[in-house]
This record gives sequence, C-alpha cells and structure tokens, in this order.
Amino acid sequence: MSSGKYMKPKTVYSAARLRARIEAMARVVSRDCAGRPLHAVIILEDAFIFSADLLRRISSPVVCHFVRLETRDVELSGFNRREVFFSKPPALKGRDVLIVAAVLDTGVTLDFLCKRLLEDRPRSLRIAVLVDRPEDRRVDLRADYFGFVGASNYLVGYGLAGSQERYRNLPFLGALGRHRTSRGGAPRRIRGAARPR
Repeated sequence: MSSGKYMKPKTVYSAARLRARIEAMARVVSRDCAGRPLHAVIILEDAFIFSADLLRRISSPVVCHFVRLETRDVELSGFNRREVFFSKPPALKGRDVLIVAAVLDTGVTLDFLCKRLLEDRPRSLRIAVLVDRPEDRRVDLRADYFGFVGASNYLVGYGLAGSQERYRNLPFLGALGRHRTSRGGAPRRIRGAARPR
C-alpha cells in the first residue's frame, strides 16, 4: 500500500448533479439516434464510469468498443515529436458512432482519433464528454454533447484519477485545491452526420 498523503477533494459536481446532467445528455443522444443502433467508442481509463452511466440511459441499442489512447514523446530522425498510439479501432463503416470521453481540453488526441475513425467511413461520428474546456483547445474540434464547461484543471473522482491513481471511485467530481467556476450546458443536438467541422 502506498504511503502518500490523502487529501479530501472539495466537491465541484455532486452525484445528484452529475446524474441530472447525464440523464439530459442521454435524452438528446437517444433522440438523435432515432432508434438506430449506436456504436460507442469509449476512451479508457478516465471515461469508464461516465460511459457506463451515460450508455445505460440511452434508449437505442448500444454496441461498446474500448480504446486506450496515450501520447509519447518520440525521437524521429533526430527530432522530438509527439505521437498518438491507440489500440486497433473497430470496423465502423456505415455505423452511427459516439466517442465517449471524460474530458475534452486541447483536443489533439481526440482529433487524431476522429480522423482515424473517419477513415472507416461511419454513417455519423459524434463526441460526448463529461467536461469540456474550450479555452484550452488547440485544434478545431467541438463536443456534440457535454455535461459541464470550463471546469477545474484538477478534477478527480467519477473515474478521474489523482496522484497514485487515487480518487477514481469517488461518486462525485471534486477538486484538489482551488478551482475555476464552471457551468453546465444543454447538450447540443447535431443534425449533420459528418465530422470534423
């Protein structure tokens, strides 16, 4: 057992508030699916709790695919560059696809995943995130469905880990130390099928 000091996070989004926002998101996703099967591409590890709660509330049939993304600094021909590695994506041609991620900040990693999935020509490709941080964005990417906007950089709980992989099991989202205020927003209803915009 590790000996690091445990700090109790300050609640930012309670379990009740998370439940209400996720139920609202699921209603909009269900309406957009119009009863068609939905293929959910779930980003491990941070989104495993969020995805479980969201997908159980979607009324359409759901097929789950699990993807692990990571970035590494690698040296290529004497130059350092950042690359994105992920497990082999599923075959999604002609499918309605929903990427489920816990946090969308710079967007670099998710943008790369979107482009790779689009190579398989899905019927539609959308993104659902629990926390959206558009002020941190470095690419032209938007979440189609989101729970909260502009949250702390130090959120833990509800699947998000802190130091030494702690806090994932907390039923709420909390902050260690000071945090910026944020707001919940109505999930966007997307009529177009293609991505990226």
